[in-house]
Amino acid sequence: MIVFPHAKINLGLNVLRKRDDGFHDIESVLVPIPLTDVLEAILDPSVPDGAVEFTSTGISIPGNPSSNLCIQAAAALRSLRPMPGIRMHLHKVIPTGAGLGGGSSDGAHALMLLNRLLNLEVDGTALHKLASTLGSDCPFFLSDRPQLAEGRGERLTPLEVALEGLWLLLVNPGIHVGTKEVYGHTKPSNISANIAGALLNSPPDQWQNSVKNCMEQYVFEAYPAVKQLRDALKQQGAAYAAMSGSGSSVFGLFKDEPVVPTAWNELTMRAWKMKL
Repeated sequence: MIVFPHAKINLGLNVLRKRDDGFHDIESVLVPIPLTDVLEAILDPSVPDGAVEFTSTGISIPGNPSSNLCIQAAAALRSLRPMPGIRMHLHKVIPTGAGLGGGSSDGAHALMLLNRLLNLEVDGTALHKLASTLGSDCPFFLSDRPQLAEGRGERLTPLEVALEGLWLLLVNPGIHVGTKEVYGHTKPSNISANIAGALLNSPPDQWQNSVKNCMEQYVFEAYPAVKQLRDALKQQGAAYAAMSGSGSSVFGLFKDEPVVPTAWNELTMRAWKMKL
């Protein structure tokens, strides 16, 4: 069985406060985009019961393979149900450390894939709980619609954001920006930015001054190339341009189909153009 874990962009991101558990309360609107990894799982009698043989291709995934969220997702399900041996393969397309949620999406989709493949019959509430143990934004990827994320990202409210017909130009500069690093240098606002209200009550060409990603301040100073790309999107006529999540990817929303500069698909950079 094969699934296609999708990436996301953030429309605004406000860090409200640091919590006693070390996490942060945030508010952000997360939007799924049609940039996907490919995840496959099969039953294999040669693999011992409960074990997972995991392989990957595509973009290199940093860190210990045992920490991959696909493997952790299988372990989380195994805590609820007996599982046979399986083989799982991930073809990685979504850049890592890019603010696009690729790893979280892989983990969430692994939960759904194994639940269906093995007929585990774990319900939606239980899957949401398991996803939240994998990562703060993992529960978002259990569905494919825009949602307002609150709490540490696990409290989700569906939101009808009018993006249909717009073009998305997404650019990753090939710079790995650590989420922990950015949170550590972002000052909490302690006040709601009412991101959802701004998105629902005004068109995209009015969002630039009202829908802010508070993490941009640190990332733009520490990694000037990220700011240069965001500014270049504005210069190309984006109705709205911003950094996604903790970076380093930036995106622009355009009313008309944008042109992708050749330089944005050279060396370590990569750009994707898609219609929403």
